[in-house]
Amino acid sequence: MIRCTAELVAAAEQFVWLTARVLEQRLFEFLFADGGAEGVLAALDAYRCADGGYGYALEPDARGPISQPLQTYTALATLDGVGECGGATVTRICDYLMSITRPDGGVAGGDPRLRDYPHAPWMPIAEEPEGQLLTTSLLAGLLHKNRIEHPWLAGATEFCWERIDRLTETHPYEAHAAVSFLDHVPDRDRAGAVAERLGKIVREQRLVLLDPQHPEQARLSPGYAPGELHGVWDYAAEPTSLARPWFSDDEMSRGLDHLADMQEADGGWPIRWRHWAPGTRLESRPRVAIGALLTLRAYDEES
Repeated sequence: MIRCTAELVAAAEQFVWLTARVLEQRLFEFLFADGGAEGVLAALDAYRCADGGYGYALEPDARGPISQPLQTYTALATLDGVGECGGATVTRICDYLMSITRPDGGVAGGDPRLRDYPHAPWMPIAEEPEGQLLTTSLLAGLLHKNRIEHPWLAGATEFCWERIDRLTETHPYEAHAAVSFLDHVPDRDRAGAVAERLGKIVREQRLVLLDPQHPEQARLSPGYAPGELHGVWDYAAEPTSLARPWFSDDEMSRGLDHLADMQEADGGWPIRWRHWAPGTRLESRPRVAIGALLTLRAYDEES
C-alpha cells in the first residue's frame, strides 16, 4: 500500500513553498524535487555560532544567538539528511560538544545562557545542569550513524549506555531519543537486547498510541500538552529501526494510516506540543511535514 502518494507530496510541497523558512524549502527541494545539497548547506550555515554549535532559532522553541545542544542536533540531522555529515563542520560540532559536556559525561538539555533570550517554558535551564539522556543520545546516535571518530563520542556513548541500562521509567521523547542511539551504536548485539527491554517499558507504561481510534488507551506524560501522544511511527520512523519489532504489523499499519491522514487541508501536518509563541508553530510545521513524508516514504519502499 502506497501512502506517500504523489498527491500527498504535491500538497505538502505547496505548503512548504507557502510557509517554510529558506532552510526547509531547500531541504524539501533536495529530498523530493532533485535539488542540490549546496543550497541546504548555505541556508544551514546562517544558524551556526562562533563556537561551532547552532542557535538563532534553528529549533524554533529556543531563540537568540546562543548555541544549544538540541539545535546542534537539528543541524547534524540536516547534514545527515543531505549526505554531508562529516568533514570540518562536524569536527567543529564535536569540539563544541566537548566544551559543553558535563562532569557526568553527558550533554545538558539547554545552555544556561538561554535564560536571557525567549525560549519555551519547558526547556531545562539550570545554573549547573546535569547531562541528559535525551540530548546526548540524539547527538551520539547521529555521529555513530555517520561513523564519525572524535574523542567526545566515546564518553558520550558510555553515558548513554549507563543511562539507558538503568531506565525503569521514561517518557516518549527520551525513549525515542534512546532508540536513535541504539539504532546506530556499533555494539549491535547489546543494542538489540537493550532495545527489546526498552520496548517493553514503552508498552507497559502506555507511552505509545497503538490505536488512533482509542487515544484514551495511551497515557499522557506529565507536562505534555493535551493530545501530545506519540505514535508507533515516532519510535520506528524507519522500518529498519530496532523499535519496529515493538509493534505488530496491524499496529504499524494503523499508525501509518493515521500519520498520512493527519495531513491538514493546507498540506502540512500539525505539531503536537504546546504553542508558546505565535511564530513557533509556523516555523515548526514544515519540518514536521518533511519528517512525516520521509517516514511514509520509507515504509512504502519496504512494501
